[in-house]
Amino acid sequence: MAKQIRALVAAVLSAAIVGCNPAEQQDPQVTINANPYPSTYQILPNSTTLLKNAIVLTGTGERLDDADVLIKDGKISAVGQQVVADDAVVVDATGKWVTPGIIDVHSHLGVYPSPNAESHNDGNEMTNPVTAEVWAEHSVWPQDPGFNRAREGGITTLQILPGSANLIGGRGVTLKNVPAATMQAMKFPQAPYGLKMACGENPKNLYGSRKELPMTRMGNMAGYRTAFIQATEYKRAWDKYEADYAAGKNPVVPERDLMKDTLKGVLEGDILIHNHCYKAEEMAMMIDLGKEFGYHAGTFHHAVEAYKVADLLAENGNCAAMWPDWWGFKLEAYDMVLENVAMVDAVKNSCAIVHSDSGVTIQRLNQETAKIMHAANENGFELAEQHVIGWITSNAAKSLGIDDKTGSLEPGKNADVVIWNTNPFSVYAQAEKVFIDGAKVYDRQDPAYQAQSDFMLGQQ
Repeated sequence: MAKQIRALVAAVLSAAIVGCNPAEQQDPQVTINANPYPSTYQILPNSTTLLKNAIVLTGTGERLDDADVLIKDGKISAVGQQVVADDAVVVDATGKWVTPGIIDVHSHLGVYPSPNAESHNDGNEMTNPVTAEVWAEHSVWPQDPGFNRAREGGITTLQILPGSANLIGGRGVTLKNVPAATMQAMKFPQAPYGLKMACGENPKNLYGSRKELPMTRMGNMAGYRTAFIQATEYKRAWDKYEADYAAGKNPVVPERDLMKDTLKGVLEGDILIHNHCYKAEEMAMMIDLGKEFGYHAGTFHHAVEAYKVADLLAENGNCAAMWPDWWGFKLEAYDMVLENVAMVDAVKNSCAIVHSDSGVTIQRLNQETAKIMHAANENGFELAEQHVIGWITSNAAKSLGIDDKTGSLEPGKNADVVIWNTNPFSVYAQAEKVFIDGAKVYDRQDPAYQAQSDFMLGQQ
């Protein structure tokens, strides 16, 4: 009995002592700013516009003949026949084709701009196999004349990526293709960041020539895994700090690391992977790498052998962004078929994309797509314009995480629209008018809407 009384007295005294102690004094909580270089994009002056009597490819698989598209307050307001808007500027599009604005998921404009000069080669930080701390947006030169040339080809949105020298090359940025003096004024609001990774020959050849890891493909995999192990521990430290702070403690703040900040964003699902990867077996390994560390392997770029693992890509929700006919320029690009994009696309739940990776090809991404459609149909496919337009619009938007905002002509989406003089998959096709968020940014017939880079002024 005495023992029980002593235990009870001890418990009461302990509670009294704890109750007398003040709560632990907390320092101000430290948080990581996920977007320290925010978009300053402003929609350009626009008006309610009604495009009448066009052949419309919606980007959702539909073709509408003699159809109208109503643009209001920067959004698609209506698509169909007999659309009426009393206050609209009417554009007679009889005999013309209307599509969503074209999206290029793989561009180096601004980081490898024209003119091509050593002082402008800002796309590859070739100093370490893992440079997740660098951001392509900090190299973008908005005065690159290539942005204007791309706009003349119907490009309204594009992702600017670092190059492929490193295992993890840094963040990409999604831009609206509007004339601007700063990168921030082009930055697509609320678009997720992308992270450029690279498989295969590029990183192993560069660092192998320096007698550094990676020298082999197994070295490549070891490099990715090491980086994500470090990122996992970094994330765990920050998660514990935040939990302890929320519990009223005053924990020590983890030391900031820019490289690990980006990889932490990948692990948390906020930053999307864009992986330069040619070979089928390497795409499969990168999917497994994502599963090992709990992130999604994202979009495979170039993906010359994607047709070999099309079912695997679809099963895991991976997009593949491909060329129509670039192949054979190195061994990992050798095993190509001209029907690659169509074969990936043929699998249920697939996400096939056509990309440029070129300051020239981006000007004619519609005709690059036409080459694939022609090659595939010559070999038994039955592809139509209303379907393949999705390879450079809605599927591309999905890859960039902006398909809720753009990529198709659906009410409520951003009014990113192109009027073509003829079938956009014709060799004679030209973009006549281009709208971004309902604002006309290019008009082939009106010099007032043909922006010129300051760099080009006075040039012969």
